[in-house]
Amino acid sequence: MRKSILSAGAPALAALATIVCISAAQRPAPGGSDSARRNYTPADVHFMSGMIAHHAQAVMIAGWAPSHGASASLRAMCERIVVGQTDEIVLMQRWLRDRREAVPQPDTIYRPMPGMSMVTMMPGMLTDAQLAQLDSARGPNFDRLFLNDMIQHHQGAITMVNELFGSKGGGEEEIVFRFASDVYADQTTEIARMNHMLDALKRSPS
Repeated sequence: MRKSILSAGAPALAALATIVCISAAQRPAPGGSDSARRNYTPADVHFMSGMIAHHAQAVMIAGWAPSHGASASLRAMCERIVVGQTDEIVLMQRWLRDRREAVPQPDTIYRPMPGMSMVTMMPGMLTDAQLAQLDSARGPNFDRLFLNDMIQHHQGAITMVNELFGSKGGGEEEIVFRFASDVYADQTTEIARMNHMLDALKRSPS
């Protein structure tokens, strides 16, 4: 049945370092729980694998907030992103590993691979040019660029959820369904919050 959804700085990199160093050789031992894990589709695997890289890029740029002169309100939001999305990366990696699926490796997790186009990148991920521009910004200019970039990033995550639920059988596995639904709800809420923050920046004296 087809489902529908209703409508880093050093701390961040350190957090990611604890979760991404997973060897391809790691595999769960055979067990009786395998049959309960077979009710998933290639679309589920693509979503979970792609969202790991998507989240990792968000964690990386959110970790820049303290060193790039971000406002107190943006730093608080970035701290929530680092903590929340790092935990979700752990969940996604565990889901893939438990099903003997490939887990994305550290060398592809922070930035697009050289020569990777927007077609092959996950929706909403920042290009190298966008990352360089954001990394060079400071103070209010960092706030403005970060908010615009992260809105794009979050909208891409919502696109990924919609694509998952639009695929045949996609998102019907219980963990994937709950996680994808949470991503949709959380990132929709954060987009609204970031739009309010952008409006406040426009009203403040330059």
